Amino acid sequence: MSGVRPATEADHPEIVALTNRAFRQTGPQASWNVEDMIAGDRITAELLRQDLADKPHAHLLIWRNEGGDHLGHVWLEPADAGTWYLGLLTVRPDRQGRKLGRALLGAAEEYARERGAARMRMTVINRRDSLIAWYLRRGYQLTGETRPFPYGDDRFGRPTRDDLAFVVLERAL
Repeated sequence: MSGVRPATEADHPEIVALTNRAFRQTGPQASWNVEDMIAGDRITAELLRQDLADKPHAHLLIWRNEGGDHLGHVWLEPADAGTWYLGLLTVRPDRQGRKLGRALLGAAEEYARERGAARMRMTVINRRDSLIAWYLRRGYQLTGETRPFPYGDDRFGRPTRDDLAFVVLERAL
């Protein structure tokens, strides 16, 4: 897939802007899978820099088309014993419906596989039924594990409901 490469610091402003647009923007231009149960920004430049500094083995990949347009990005992180964590999979809302998310997911899985990954793991907010179903159609399975939502930590936004948690999905590569 043309244009998938490790992001540089120069890419960070676009990554932050697209992440917030795709995850939190509501209205007619919103993504089909917006996190409308959380208000505020999904990420800030400071938080992204801190995450990269705290996790030096993580890979933040950016996807650009041949014209240089930022189509999407994804976070990959080696976890343990051949399992990698996938997060922040983001595609431009105005380009959705063209199977770009599928293509970016496949490229991310291949990138991790080439670096020794045997399994991919992720967490998704339990109330994002459409997104969970999308990952299930891509071969991911619910593990039965849940993780608590970080209530009181507004770094990723402010939840507007009190029943949020994360479900864990996993897929063999």
